[in-house]
Amino acid sequence: MAVELQAREHAASERSVNRLLHGLGYSLQSNRKTIEGKGHPDRDAQFQHINRRVKAFQRQGQPVVSVDAKKKELVGQFRNGGREWQPQGQTEGVDVCDFVKKDLGKAIPYGVYDQTTDSGWVSVGVDHDTAEFAVETLRRWWRNMGHRVYPHAERLLITADGGGSNGTRCRLWEVELQGLADVTGLRISACHFPPVTSKWNKIEHRMFCYITENWRGRPLVSREVVVNLIGHTTTKTGLAIRSELDEGSYLTGRKVSDEQMEGLSIKRDKFHGDKFHGEWNYSILPRQQIE
Repeated sequence: MAVELQAREHAASERSVNRLLHGLGYSLQSNRKTIEGKGHPDRDAQFQHINRRVKAFQRQGQPVVSVDAKKKELVGQFRNGGREWQPQGQTEGVDVCDFVKKDLGKAIPYGVYDQTTDSGWVSVGVDHDTAEFAVETLRRWWRNMGHRVYPHAERLLITADGGGSNGTRCRLWEVELQGLADVTGLRISACHFPPVTSKWNKIEHRMFCYITENWRGRPLVSREVVVNLIGHTTTKTGLAIRSELDEGSYLTGRKVSDEQMEGLSIKRDKFHGDKFHGEWNYSILPRQQIE
């Protein structure tokens, strides 16, 4: 605006323009992520379906979990957003450049949040966020937490986003879930959130946001620090999280053949009247139960 006034031969400093704008009711503002994009026509119906399924499983004492991968984090003496209390004049120094350190790499947190018990499990991977890694995290949650809380469980409901390593178009996700069903004997049902609605996934605002708050302003100097900060995250409502480092290797680009897909014991579910979204809602049965 100052440039426009000067072009019209009006003397105007930035300060005077700022005062003028303030007097007109303007203020300095940043962008806000509020536009979700075009909603799917079955968006609300899918939300209602997920809500019904969650309540039904919980009434029957069957486990319901929300899963997702958290943002990858650089490991090392790097700046971490936010502020934390420190002795005056003793600000912790961090590296100027955010270049990945070969010996430390990145931390890849993948979480499983139990919606009934307000507890969770986070595996911190060091390789790649793949469907194999995601289901391995589910397997670790079940072995270390889930089966102890639900010793008589016969079914498991998973709510997940529609993209990423647990996406609706990821064949490997379904193949790996079949393997998990075969090993645990659980009938595994999955409900995916519609496109551009991932922020409504319970794990985002009941677990991940508190992890981010817990390590704000603290450089994640080692993998052990990442695991410990996650594991010590709590809330007033009683959130409890267990975390473990997963140093396994997970190859990207694994192909799943049509024969493998045909071998799945999978049932695509209806979700609203005669409507059918089998890519969003399905159940995988242990294969030993149908032999």
